[in-house]
Amino acid sequence: MISSLEKLLGTARDGALLRYSLGVEYAKTGNHARATQYLRDAVARDPTYSAAWKALAKALQDSGASDEALDAYRRGIDAARTKGDRQAEKEMTVFMKRLEKAARAPGKDPR
Repeated sequence: MISSLEKLLGTARDGALLRYSLGVEYAKTGNHARATQYLRDAVARDPTYSAAWKALAKALQDSGASDEALDAYRRGIDAARTKGDRQAEKEMTVFMKRLEKAARAPGKDPR
């Protein structure tokens, strides 16, 4: 799947959706560095792409970058509000609050 998607990079089909798809696929393999790279590209191309913000925050969280994940959740919530995507806004708010709570708990791993 990843190689098929990567063949589309630099073509007319290259855009936020392709970058998001690659990020999600790399996250599934556990390659969070590549996942965050493509997901950052997706939100740079479309700053209101709430699903990409959510996936980026999750990939950052899974890689141990809690502060960056919190920032991505905040920015994703703003993007969702801008688009009127209430479901994404609610989901990211819940995930962000869980991460904040875990970060405050001593000895807890926020992933």
